[in-house]
Amino acid sequence: MSCLSWNCRGLGNPQTEEELATLVSKKDPKMVFLMETKVEKNTMERIGRKLQFANIFIVPRVNTGGGLALLWKADCSVDVQSFSGNHIDAIVDHGVDDAWQFTGFYGDPDTASRENSWSLLRALNSRFSLPWLCMGDFNEILLGEEKLGWLDRPERQMQLFRDALDDCRLKDLGFNGYPFTWCNRRPGAHNVWIRLDRGVATVEWMLRFPTSRIHHLDAFHSDHKPILLCTDSELKRFYRRGRPFRFEAMWVKDDSCEQVIQDSWGTARLATSVWGFNNKLESVQGSLQT
Repeated sequence: MSCLSWNCRGLGNPQTEEELATLVSKKDPKMVFLMETKVEKNTMERIGRKLQFANIFIVPRVNTGGGLALLWKADCSVDVQSFSGNHIDAIVDHGVDDAWQFTGFYGDPDTASRENSWSLLRALNSRFSLPWLCMGDFNEILLGEEKLGWLDRPERQMQLFRDALDDCRLKDLGFNGYPFTWCNRRPGAHNVWIRLDRGVATVEWMLRFPTSRIHHLDAFHSDHKPILLCTDSELKRFYRRGRPFRFEAMWVKDDSCEQVIQDSWGTARLATSVWGFNNKLESVQGSLQT
């Protein structure tokens, strides 16, 4: 079961909608959990049809902000159990031995209200005894290393998050890719990167799906990166022709970047020249033989 989770920061922008459509087309997730959709129900339903998802559950926006959506394919059995402005909780394959719990989670962006999010997480934990996967934007970090730039995160703030995960027996699934998922997009010393988006799961769920991994993807029209949960076999489908090259703008901040590019470009030019010379030599040899 592959799942895409993205705080898209509003789907009212046609470019954001197109970027989501491209992500879904390329990664082909079975489920998609969206946060901060900021659109009305009929707009979200239209987007769901465009993405070719047979099922959609919508938590409407409040005024002009918020809004959640869970979309899933026709061949998936997903039974929504509860919802709020901060979560959608569901059972996958309800009624069979392989059933498991999925929660799309959106941590309160207001630090003063963050403990309400951890209370919600604990309440969800007490409802079922199934293997449990929870994905989304938690708006918090576990360790100081998950933040780069500006002021350090208060230790007590991170400890409350760690305590909540411990109480729920949830373990961080780790990730592949760039280590942070959110950027404030400010210049210079005020630039901040944080790993706010993640997947966590119980040991039972991890044993059920041992090859599942979280991958940090790229997106331009939101300050959050999408995250994709998929198995190793599913990942191979995306890169059948080799892993594509992705340029990261942050590389240019490294003092050695320019020299690496010059060295690589020089090597590439030399290889091109040799290739051209060999082609000409083969052409001349062919002419002489005829």
